[in-house]
Amino acid sequence: MAGSTDAVEPAGLPDDDPFRLAGRRVRRKILILAAAAVLLAVTGVVAVSVGASGVSPRDVGWALWTRTFGVTIAAEDLATQTVVWELRLPRIALAVVAGAGLAVAGVVLQGLLRNPMVSPFTLGISSAAAFGASLTILFGDSSGRGDAMMVATALAMALLCAGLLLGLSWLRQASPVTLILVGTALTYLFQALTSTMQYIASENQLAEIVRWSFGSVNAATWGQVAAVGGPVVVALVLLVGQAGNLNAIAFAGDEAARGLGVHVARTRLLCSLLAVMLAAVIVSFTGVIGFVGLVAPHIARLLIGADHRFLLPFAAIAGALLVLAADTAGRTLFAPAVIPVGIVVAFLGAPLFINLLLTRRRQFL
Repeated sequence: MAGSTDAVEPAGLPDDDPFRLAGRRVRRKILILAAAAVLLAVTGVVAVSVGASGVSPRDVGWALWTRTFGVTIAAEDLATQTVVWELRLPRIALAVVAGAGLAVAGVVLQGLLRNPMVSPFTLGISSAAAFGASLTILFGDSSGRGDAMMVATALAMALLCAGLLLGLSWLRQASPVTLILVGTALTYLFQALTSTMQYIASENQLAEIVRWSFGSVNAATWGQVAAVGGPVVVALVLLVGQAGNLNAIAFAGDEAARGLGVHVARTRLLCSLLAVMLAAVIVSFTGVIGFVGLVAPHIARLLIGADHRFLLPFAAIAGALLVLAADTAGRTLFAPAVIPVGIVVAFLGAPLFINLLLTRRRQFL
C-alpha cells in the first residue's frame, strides 16, 4: 500500500523540479500583486483622511459608513459628507485610474517597440493630445476638461502622432532608437504648436491652457472618474488577454513571434490603439502627467518581472500609487496652496528614473 502511494505522491518531486519552481514563482507574484493592492487601498484611506479641511480619519470612516448604508446624519455632518464624497474621493479615484492607465500604456508601448525608453510622453502622444485639447479650448465650444469635443480632438491628435510613428516603423523598418528620436521630435513639434495656441489665446484661454498643461486632478467629479475608469478597465482586461502575444513580441521579436503562431500585425495594431486611446482619454481629463508611463513600468518589472500576465496589473497599481502619492503630497505639503500633480510627479519621477538608469543601466543600453 505504501509503495502504491509513493508512486503517485507529488511530494516526491525534487525541489528543483521545473513545474514546482514555476508554481512557486506564480504564487509569489500573486502575493506581490495582493500586497500591492492592499498598499494602494491603505494609501487611498490615508489620502482621504489628510487635507486642509480638518477632517479626521474617524470623520472619514463615519462619512463612508453613513453614505454606504444610508444612515441618517445630523446637519453638522453634512460638511464632512461633502468634503469626503464630493471633493476628496472623486479626486483620489481619478488619480488612481489615470495613473493606472498611463502605466499600462507605457508597459504596452515598451513591449511592442522593445525599448525601455518608450512611454506616451517620450513618443509625443501626450503632447499631441495636449495640443488637441488646446485647440478645443481656443477654437471650440469647450465647457472644460473632459467634455466630448476635447476628448475627441485629443484622441484625434494622439492617433495622428501614433500613426506617424507606427507608419514609419512599418514602412521604413525604423529601429527603436530611431522611433524614440522621431517621438522626441514630435514632442517638441506639438509642444511648439501648443505654445503657439498660448501666444494667440485670450487671457482667460491662456490661463486655462496653462493650468491644463500642468496636469491636475483638481475639481474631479464622479462623471470624470467613470469616463476615465471605464476605458482603463476595458483596456486592461483586453491587454491582459493579449499578454501571451505581448510576451512573444517583447522577448523574441516579430519574426520569432510569428513562428510561435502570433498574428503580429493584428496584435501590434490592437495593443497600440488601446495604449494610444488610454493616453489620449486620460490627458483630455487630467492634462499632461509625464514620467508615470516611463517610471511605473520599470518599477513593476523590478518587483514582479517582465511577464505581461503579471506586469500589466502590477504596473497599473504602481502607476496608481505614484499619481495618488504625488497628488496627496501636492495638496498637503504646502496647504492651502495646491501643487498640480503633474509637477509633483516630475519631482518624484525624475530621481526615481535616474536611480533606475544608474542601478540597471544594462537594460537601457
